[in-house]
Amino acid sequence: MIASGLHGIVMRGPTTPVCRVGTPCSAPAVGATLEFDRDGKRVALVHVGAHGTYSVRLVPGDYTVLVVPRQAIGRGIDPARVHVFAGASRRRNFEIDTGIR
Repeated sequence: MIASGLHGIVMRGPTTPVCRVGTPCSAPAVGATLEFDRDGKRVALVHVGAHGTYSVRLVPGDYTVLVVPRQAIGRGIDPARVHVFAGASRRRNFEIDTGIR
């Protein structure tokens, strides 16, 4: 049976106060930690690895996703809510807003 869960890339940005054409304005969020909550309870912590990749097994259902520790600036993570389907590991990429403006 195929495990349920999510996998993908986590990016952070902007990485500079001024984004320029031809220069990346985001970067892989290597070392970030994502928290997956269900019904107000933490069910998984996932550390973002090399190149911004992550993978997590979760039971099917709806989850709130947070970056820990919580950021004081920025809009947080997008998307902040995800759905996990039964019997599949689906690709879901995330973007972390750094608040740099």
